[in-house]
Amino acid sequence: MSDGAEGSFTGLAVLAVASLVAGAVNAIAGGGTILTFPVLTAILPVDAARLVTANATSTIGLWPAALVSAWSSRGSREGLPSWARWLVVPSLVGGMIGTLLVLCLPPAWFDGLVPWLILSAAVLFSIQPSVAARAASRDGGDGSTTTARLLLTCGLQLLVGIYGGYFGAGIGILMLAVLALLGLGDIHRLNAVKNVLATAINGVAAVVFAAGSFVGSHDVAWGHAGVMAVAAMIGSLGATHVSRRLAPAVMRKMVAIIGFGLAGYYFWRQWFA
Repeated sequence: MSDGAEGSFTGLAVLAVASLVAGAVNAIAGGGTILTFPVLTAILPVDAARLVTANATSTIGLWPAALVSAWSSRGSREGLPSWARWLVVPSLVGGMIGTLLVLCLPPAWFDGLVPWLILSAAVLFSIQPSVAARAASRDGGDGSTTTARLLLTCGLQLLVGIYGGYFGAGIGILMLAVLALLGLGDIHRLNAVKNVLATAINGVAAVVFAAGSFVGSHDVAWGHAGVMAVAAMIGSLGATHVSRRLAPAVMRKMVAIIGFGLAGYYFWRQWFA
């Protein structure tokens, strides 16, 4: 595909703005894909593979911003228990499986499931503080994590990784709901861990999509991806610095609002659009 003929200056400008906001939203809670994916499908040339091209381009274009978020929030990860590193493994494996499924299955297969997944995650995240308090009282309140809980979380993270590699809308709120089960700390620490795991999932997807474009299995609009990368990194860096200065309660409310907003958008798109 020739990048020079793809879309007008206006289309690229809209994509840059969408990517800027997407980078900021992803740094806080995730869900930026709902901004970039529709724009790409609107400005890319119409052909049978346009959805796959838009998915691949969006993933590659937003991944550098995920790196920025992970690096910028590194201070919030200080003092994490050593077992938290194991969550990277199911993230990488799940991301690989999900990305390979993109090349085999139509994206529409997840359409009916997406809003329910995001709504469930938003509800779980909203009630997590009370659930965690009850769990702490049963466990003795020492903040320890049982092996069974860690295995359950790794299993759930594998499923999130598969979903993230396949479609990815709302994986941030899904991961925050999963990570909350482990009692790793306040929302700032959960978000910092989420940023690393999202970088792992999207990194695998970006590598697979990039490799596939070079062997000709699908296409990537590299010019568009470049525009997205620059804009999204700026948005991510700004949002990460701002979010760290917010009170945990305010940050938690923002994440919940984004989660319910994402669910509402996908329900509206499924039923009325």
